[in-house]
Amino acid sequence: MGLDFLDSAPLRLDFTTLAAAAPEQVYRALADDVAGWTRWFGAVTLARPLETEGRGGREVRLVGGARFLETVVAAEAPRRYAYRGDVTNVPGLRALLEDWRLYPAGRGTVVRWTFAADLPGPVRLAVGLGRPGMGHAFRAAVRSLDRRLAAIRGGAG
Repeated sequence: MGLDFLDSAPLRLDFTTLAAAAPEQVYRALADDVAGWTRWFGAVTLARPLETEGRGGREVRLVGGARFLETVVAAEAPRRYAYRGDVTNVPGLRALLEDWRLYPAGRGTVVRWTFAADLPGPVRLAVGLGRPGMGHAFRAAVRSLDRRLAAIRGGAG
């Protein structure tokens, strides 16, 4: 499954928010500091980089016990970071692709996250109904990332 899945996924949710940090900083946090996701994305309990078939990958665990082994399908600094779920314990999930796009906006960044999935109808409906909660979690994560990046820039590490 490649990036074209974004156009054909039975479920596609898009979320956008503004970050104060520059696109380069946001991209580094997404792509280069995979383990750091646990410090700013509240739903992520474990994130670690993996190499799979010579490509970048990740192992991710979420609150509630969901686990994913993922392959990075786009790493285009500082504009885009996307990954697909290859292995998961989420029942019924047939395909998953997440795409992070970063657009310069003054001194900050417009962050756009697309969640594309293939799920059975009832589960797709439930996830669709959960859209407001996913949007809230995304915006809270970007705000938290902004605070973390500001502290790093300020020398607080």
